[in-house]
Amino acid sequence: MAGPARMAAWMAGLTGAKRAVTAALLGAVSVLAFAPVHFWPVLFVSLGGLVWLLDGSYRGGATRATQSLGAALTGFWFGFGFFLTGLYWVAEAFLVEPWRHGWLIPLVMTALPAGMALFFAAGCTVAMLLWCPGPARVFALAIGIGLAEFARGHVLTGFPWNLIGYGLLFDTASMQLAAVLGVYAITVLAVLLFAAPAAIWDGEDRHNLGTVLLTGVLLTMFGGSYVWGSVRLANAPDASSDVRLRLVQPNVNQAEKWRPENATGIFETYLNMTQRRGLESIDIVVWPETALPFPLDKSPDALAAIGEILPARTVLLLGSARWAEERNDQGILVNRNAYNSLMAVDGTGKVVAVYDKIHLVPFGEYLPYQDFLESLGIMQMTGVRGGFSVGAGPRVLEVPGVAPALPLICYEIIFPSEVRPVRNAGAEGAQPGWLLNVTNDAWFGSSAGPYQHFLQARVRAVELGLPLVRAANTGISAVVDPWGRIVASIDLDTKGIRDVRLPADGPTTFYAKQGLRTELLTLGFSLLGWIVCGMWGRRRRLTG
Repeated sequence: MAGPARMAAWMAGLTGAKRAVTAALLGAVSVLAFAPVHFWPVLFVSLGGLVWLLDGSYRGGATRATQSLGAALTGFWFGFGFFLTGLYWVAEAFLVEPWRHGWLIPLVMTALPAGMALFFAAGCTVAMLLWCPGPARVFALAIGIGLAEFARGHVLTGFPWNLIGYGLLFDTASMQLAAVLGVYAITVLAVLLFAAPAAIWDGEDRHNLGTVLLTGVLLTMFGGSYVWGSVRLANAPDASSDVRLRLVQPNVNQAEKWRPENATGIFETYLNMTQRRGLESIDIVVWPETALPFPLDKSPDALAAIGEILPARTVLLLGSARWAEERNDQGILVNRNAYNSLMAVDGTGKVVAVYDKIHLVPFGEYLPYQDFLESLGIMQMTGVRGGFSVGAGPRVLEVPGVAPALPLICYEIIFPSEVRPVRNAGAEGAQPGWLLNVTNDAWFGSSAGPYQHFLQARVRAVELGLPLVRAANTGISAVVDPWGRIVASIDLDTKGIRDVRLPADGPTTFYAKQGLRTELLTLGFSLLGWIVCGMWGRRRRLTG
């Protein structure tokens, strides 16, 4: 007991560069909790250490302003370490064409973590405004970080990658909690759980009984939720539909993909893999995002070749760039927009349905202040002059012969607040029966990025109670059932196909029905806990 107390006092007493470095290291090691490592116990250390550092900000500030400033700086450096190590794989994309983009790596790998760290700085500032000795400060941190993570998923187009809550969803049993609460609400609970044990000590306060009790309750709840998730999995039906799928993963090197001399060979690779034995029994073939290095809808020969190999009732779903032209009454071109699209091609080689990507990647698919930055010679990663345009919908893709799909191109699947409303399909009038995610994670090589992306995609399936079909250029391609179980998959950096039946959809989950209410519920629970524990702590101190 004396060891943790001394550690708490030492960390609370850190100032200046030592405090900043310690906070950054705590943030950096937090990433071990996420895919592909899944060493979630490290969050007890990192978030617990953050509590002790914030204790130092609380005691070291003479006013709320100085306390808040100290907390903001601590949160910033924690976030910087967290995002520097958690998003290191972004640099891989700049090495695909290093002669064009390599020089930007130092700038990106400082500006991106620093920008994302501002959310943690804001979250710790909110926490400090609520800070008080005892168990109440655990609830204060959960409120602050919970609000910050929600903001990170929405502000400036949002980027909810590696939300703290994903650290609690480390396997399929623990993942079942997402069907009830969703990852934003789970983030609040994760902060409570992982911060509470260390908060028993603060290096000064001796009245820690409340924090001991809180820790016991939270650990019991965690164990209970895991048991419940295991039981839910054990009772989940292993049901499949009559729809037969073929996933095609060509494993095309991103650096070679867009060279004009490789276009024919890449297309032939897709055709050869697609028409392997057994195609006559397949209903849906799925190729990944921007599968072909040319716009398919403007390539009649390619469409004809696809029609030749597909059986009459088979539909091909694939990602492709698409250019839409607008002409005036005289036939003069007045506008030309590029879209990152998902197309459905029937057995005659006709494009029968199109979805244009709605949530584009900043700096990847478009540039803020596009014209100005292009005038300076800066291009987005895809190299499309003018960038891609935002699609107009609809969000549900009508696929001939099967239930409608909820199409999600690349990282669109990491946005629970955008995906969930479509589950009930009020606006489009057609309820999706499955999630369709096409992506090209080849930009990020063999890094942790593709594994983290796949985990988040699985969580969406559990949240919504819908099966997931995912095709990726270099992996990870997979079919996942509504309980997050992997039915079939193709490993990263592997060329191959998988034939599998589409799992049946599951019941609409509590989270799919309630959405934001679950997030408000957990924040309300934390606020109530803060009030009760704060009153209890003040009473304990007054009675001595």
